[in-house]
Amino acid sequence: MTTMKTIQLGDSGAAVEDVQQRLVTTGLLAEGNVTGVFDESTAEAVRAFRMREGLEPGGKVDDKTWAALVDASYHIGDRTLYLRMPYFHGNDVLELQQALGALGFPTGPEDGIFGAFTEDGVRKFQRNMGLPSDGIVGAYTFATIRNLAHSWQGKKSLNSPIHLGFARAADVLEQNALCLFGTDDFTRGVASRMSNLALATNPASKILSADSLLVQPDEKMLLVHLVLPDEAVAVEHVPRVSFSPDDTLALRMTPAIAAAYRKPGPRMIVELPGASWEDAGESRSMQHYAITLLDALCSALERS
Repeated sequence: MTTMKTIQLGDSGAAVEDVQQRLVTTGLLAEGNVTGVFDESTAEAVRAFRMREGLEPGGKVDDKTWAALVDASYHIGDRTLYLRMPYFHGNDVLELQQALGALGFPTGPEDGIFGAFTEDGVRKFQRNMGLPSDGIVGAYTFATIRNLAHSWQGKKSLNSPIHLGFARAADVLEQNALCLFGTDDFTRGVASRMSNLALATNPASKILSADSLLVQPDEKMLLVHLVLPDEAVAVEHVPRVSFSPDDTLALRMTPAIAAAYRKPGPRMIVELPGASWEDAGESRSMQHYAITLLDALCSALERS
């Protein structure tokens, strides 16, 4: 891991100007003090910032201070946000949480961390606004939130009780050992994203992709093979569940899982409708299928 050169009093150049610009976004430095020279006013702003962020006192910009400055200088819409491991974190996430909370879609603690509760709030908001409910905060979701700015800016979050609307409960992820895999780049990508989502929801998750397994799956681990339409598989008499229609996917998965577990080396197949979703790009399609599949899978496991 490379350690950055500490930026401190007397330094000058583009790096100093970058630090100063970010301090301006935090409200701790005036725009007129952006000179590219690390002077006493900059050091004082850094000291105030470090104190605000709970960092050790000081007027220098080290690794931790720089990372905190980057987080603090993001604003809603600066980057696409979604549930991943490691979590997205920063001021833009906090702004998103505050906006959704004020609009009636609570996201749990307003901590600037895009975790499972934040994703759930995003998906509920998307469904409410007629957007694809994929938990990905991209251009359309940002635009919708901005259009509602009059309804949330300057207002407090509603103190509603938080309930996870999806089935990815911690105990389901931790108590069921599954190996997800595909046999082409797209299905392997979906399996990997499902694994990342499960780990982001609960780091102790046992629902993992083949690529993330550190050991060979044992005989009790359910193998979930993701395939594309008409893809042949070598193993016969394996339960094969079609993704569509996705609103009944969990119901149809439940008996398939039960049937899979009745045989040694339990195995089931899930057939995706294709390598794209509603003309979305490959990455967004993978994420949509991963979210929907993981929710349905966990819901079915709860019933089993």
